[in-house]
Amino acid sequence: MPSDRVGRHHGSVSADSLGRALIVAGVAAIVIGLLVRTGALAWFGNLPGDIRIESERTRVFIPVTSMLLVSVVLSLLVSLFRR
Repeated sequence: MPSDRVGRHHGSVSADSLGRALIVAGVAAIVIGLLVRTGALAWFGNLPGDIRIESERTRVFIPVTSMLLVSVVLSLLVSLFRR
């Protein structure tokens, strides 16, 4: 291994950026929890395209549309923060 590579950490995360990410994730979890608690997200999971199959013994729920919405929102947020 060449000596110029020893000790280098490509892609390492600093303590400041990790701390900020944890704080943002915590605040987001609190906000989402409050929205769920107050019923503001009652529509989530009941969108057209979410698959719900129920029988006497079995319940299957596949939130296709809801997860597509989450994917789009998270993609937009990540693209905004990377700028």
